[in-house]
Amino acid sequence: MSQGSLLILDDDNALRRTLSRAMEQRGFEVRSAEQVSEALLMIKEAPPEYAILDLKLEDGNGLEVVSYLQSVSPACRIIILTGFGNIATAVAAVKAGALDYLPKPANADQIHRALLQAEGSLPEPPEDPMSADRVRWEHIQRVFEQCDRNVSETARRLKMHRRTLQRILAKHAPRS
Repeated sequence: MSQGSLLILDDDNALRRTLSRAMEQRGFEVRSAEQVSEALLMIKEAPPEYAILDLKLEDGNGLEVVSYLQSVSPACRIIILTGFGNIATAVAAVKAGALDYLPKPANADQIHRALLQAEGSLPEPPEDPMSADRVRWEHIQRVFEQCDRNVSETARRLKMHRRTLQRILAKHAPRS
């Protein structure tokens, strides 16, 4: 029984092939693309019912594809996959129209559940959630980016001393 048409956009060949096979076994009619331009042509020819999109690609960004898909096929259920996950991009993806945002490596079962989750329902909690330190660091990074990487403005908005913020920014992200 067919689950529907599915577009997979990822520049990692091995992941794209493995995910394509796994989704075909789950009943999807899969088309895959390596580049944003290739995916946009496929969407123009026949908009998919589902899409799994990588965020960072060689010729663009998965968020561009989300926006285009939403304009062409608003009912399309979209999942963003990325190895460069942070809260700011997750929020941007969901605001653009993605149903869910999964960090790599996500397995086929997690992706399948995310694609078919009931409208308005919350996804299952992660097996390995971010630590409180990591959430704090992500929030600081998001505000820093929103302030155009201006340390003084970021410190003012976060109500912290500028030097404290500079020390935090100089450190690597805490482990999840």
